[in-house]
Amino acid sequence: QVQLVESGGGLVQPGGSLRLSCAASGIIFRLVNMAWYRQAPGKQREFVAHITSSGTTTYTDSVKGRFTISRDNAKNMVYLQMNSLKPEDTAVYYCNYMRAITSTNYWGQGTQVTVSS
Repeated sequence: QVQLVESGGGLVQPGGSLRLSCAASGIIFRLVNMAWYRQAPGKQREFVAHITSSGTTTYTDSVKGRFTISRDNAKNMVYLQMNSLKPEDTAVYYCNYMRAITSTNYWGQGTQVTVSS
């Protein structure tokens, strides 16, 4: 079965950096697109970044120039490098895979990112 496990969250000061990791299993990783979403307290889950199987990336406007999504197909890993963090980036961050043929979304358990001084 599909399993996604995030790690790397924590408490960081404004302007700091974190790198989130997501380990994927149960899928042919090199062939699939992957994404990161986040959910802040009291808000809906929102899209953050996406990477195709060929490495093309897209980002939500609020993180462009600060966040970088990447993947390592040899390790079945997807990463989110977050720089110049702001308090409004505080959220639980989720790794996502959507099985296109059924439009089924798979999620990890999430990792908390808190940006505060």
